[in-house]
Amino acid sequence: MVTMSSPRTVLVLGSTGSVGTQALDVTGRNRDLFRVAGLAAGGSDPAALAAQVIEHAVDAVAITRSTALEDLQLALYAEAQRRGYAQGDFRLPRVFAGPDAVEELIEAVPADVVLNGLPGSQGLGPTLRALKTGASVALANKESLIAGGPLVRAAARPGQLVPVDSEHSALAQALRGGRSDEVDRLVLTASGGPFRGRTREQMADVGVEDALAHPTWAMGPLITINSATMVNKGLELIEAHLLFDIPCERIDVVVHPQSMIHSMVTFVDGSTLAQVSPPDMRLPIALALHWPDRVPGAVPPCRWDEAATWTFEPVDDAAFPAVELARHAGSAGGCLPAVFNAANERMVSEFLAHNSGFTTIVDTVSQVVEAADQWRRPPRDLADVLAAEEWARDRAATIMSGGK
Repeated sequence: MVTMSSPRTVLVLGSTGSVGTQALDVTGRNRDLFRVAGLAAGGSDPAALAAQVIEHAVDAVAITRSTALEDLQLALYAEAQRRGYAQGDFRLPRVFAGPDAVEELIEAVPADVVLNGLPGSQGLGPTLRALKTGASVALANKESLIAGGPLVRAAARPGQLVPVDSEHSALAQALRGGRSDEVDRLVLTASGGPFRGRTREQMADVGVEDALAHPTWAMGPLITINSATMVNKGLELIEAHLLFDIPCERIDVVVHPQSMIHSMVTFVDGSTLAQVSPPDMRLPIALALHWPDRVPGAVPPCRWDEAATWTFEPVDDAAFPAVELARHAGSAGGCLPAVFNAANERMVSEFLAHNSGFTTIVDTVSQVVEAADQWRRPPRDLADVLAAEEWARDRAATIMSGGK
């Protein structure tokens, strides 16, 4: 007699963002596999969040912006009315609001999987809280691992962290092809972003709209700018080092504009295994939610009966110095990756506000990292990480304004 297992309960953090909306598309098409128990978002789009709450019948929702509480409640009533619920028929979810709302949600709503799609290093606290509950953490928020690497690794039991980034999902899949002592190198692929092939001088005057025009992926503004500077690939290098315990010097980056090979593992005998799929984030999201099992039909597969050409080229380190800067920060360890990430977040914010030039982003981050000798030590706790980040953001602002 075959018994059907219960659907996995899922919390989606950052539900109105790019990863969050695609995760809900995956769970919505596979309700036999997943039940969404809770959602978390900033609260800037209450109508979209309300639609998600009702569509997935969630038990609870968290918004970090306290002032959005009333807007969300009104949006929930409006969405219920739009969907034809009679007055009193719709059961309001439990709502947490405020800066600690996401962690309160994690603590209050039991889940098998917590998908962390929050933007930036604000995801660190929720990652640590989710690990503490024993849930599997599907990690799209690479910054939380990078900023708090030693803390996150100490908190996670083997196999509890499952990557959502397409590159790290690809590595996790390819690593199934051999033992850990057979691995020679990891190879991360990069699209090259919108400025592939340009020199540093040719990028000096690019504007915000140019940098937001990614040729392959649809992502939020921070990740899209990070892709344009290749900071994102530097962060992924550090993430791969922390996830798979491979030294940074044994992790390569290669530009592959077609974004069909998502990453590769080279083994000691000269064999290389690559993971190939169309550039669709729903595949790594689905795999992370259901790890180690695959979700049938997550995305359409590649067509092998159609002609195609895939190309590879080295990273131009003179034009895109972020990858080697990240390798340095990741190798040094301690709080230096947190400094690298926080300084970059500050500079991307300034660039999006038209207060900084494009090439100034990584130039300033480099100066911040160079001045961060006191942050080479490992963090003792979350407060240590937050202090390093605050120092890095302040230092970046000082350098940008002409100070030292």
